[in-house]
Amino acid sequence: MGVERYRNKVEIVGRVSGEATERELPSGDRVVELRLVVGRDDREGVDTIDIAAWRAPLRKRALGLRQEEWILVKGVIRRRFWRAGATTASRWQVEARELERV
Repeated sequence: MGVERYRNKVEIVGRVSGEATERELPSGDRVVELRLVVGRDDREGVDTIDIAAWRAPLRKRALGLRQEEWILVKGVIRRRFWRAGATTASRWQVEARELERV
């Protein structure tokens, strides 16, 4: 068995921060975005992680989530780029492949 050189897998458990929002991109694609609050390993502080759901069943599930619900997200990390005036902006987010309440 060979060693896997690259791996992009994420599994996060946290609570939903705010309502999920759906938007349509200029390409016509739809995405639902939400934020997840997760505790840090050292138990001091929290991080807020942006989550994106692209597939129709996941978009529907994400829109049904409510603030403060605890969920499990499995997915991959993606860096998104867009134009902001004359500059290019970017951010990291988790592209959800699975979403479930815990």
